[in-house]
Amino acid sequence: MSHGVGAFIAGCSGLVLTPAERAFFAETRPFGFILFARNIADPGQVRRLTGDLRQAVGRKAPILIDQEGGRVQRLRPPHWRAWAPALDQIAAAGPKMAARSMYLRARLIACELSELGIDVDCAPVADIARPETHEILKNRCYCTDPSAVIDCARATAEGLLAGGVLPVVKHIPGHGRASADSHLHLPRVTAGAPELEASDFAVFRALCDQPMAMTAHVVYDALDPDRPATVSPLAIAAIREDIGFTGFLMSDDVSMQALSGSIGDRARAAIAAGCDAVLHCNGDMNEMTEVAGACGTLKGAAAERAARALACRRPPEPFDAAAAATALDGMLGKIAHG
Repeated sequence: MSHGVGAFIAGCSGLVLTPAERAFFAETRPFGFILFARNIADPGQVRRLTGDLRQAVGRKAPILIDQEGGRVQRLRPPHWRAWAPALDQIAAAGPKMAARSMYLRARLIACELSELGIDVDCAPVADIARPETHEILKNRCYCTDPSAVIDCARATAEGLLAGGVLPVVKHIPGHGRASADSHLHLPRVTAGAPELEASDFAVFRALCDQPMAMTAHVVYDALDPDRPATVSPLAIAAIREDIGFTGFLMSDDVSMQALSGSIGDRARAAIAAGCDAVLHCNGDMNEMTEVAGACGTLKGAAAERAARALACRRPPEPFDAAAAATALDGMLGKIAHG
């Protein structure tokens, strides 16, 4: 395994790499890493950690974070900005300024991330908010209208890319209809294919040119009534062929309880279904060992998609963060920063 790049994205346990983690990453060479609140203290510490992670694998591996804003933001005050939930920001901005406000938000987030050596943000959330959307997701969504979701998601992706950060569109093919929390339970969507095609799938089809996307741990009866999309060859085929997503496809976290079986079984099933890489977040060494063994290395089309995605990384464009923050505050008033 040490001769290839592992088809998984790994977490680590704390603020610094342990000797065991360093040795494990050097041997298994994960495609990338993801940071959580447990890995973050202050800017200097985060920069050291991102440098150490890349040094362990001997290349500029992508380093991911969930920095959506609202409840899901790993970087928080006093060192970083706080953000209102996306649903609230977009409502405050109003229809004419919604997309622009999300561009500025993403561009400011990218500015903070790139200074830390973090070059992938697991955003935009392209799920459609609905009356039944579970509260774990609802205010992370952008809008209830598919065309507005498309506009705000694309603006978010463009803001991140302009700041040197790759976006990850999630949760393909659409999590908004799920009324259960996939961290704890397996959601099921019973809507028919025509309804899904006209709404949830249409959003992701409009964003199919993005470099990376993350799957939903959701059963779609119209695609595969027996398996959640992450581990369903039928659902992944629909993502590739019907929705038309040609970029790098990663699973959502395989530790989430929507999936069944051992961690190794979940990882193996995701790769077999057509995911390019498996996301494993909690930093547990025993679980990571299972995941690495189950996933093997990136090869063939998956390796090509990985290379194409990483080739989209570019240096941040010139940017006046203070002016952008002032402009955003002017659009949003008191809710601008959470």
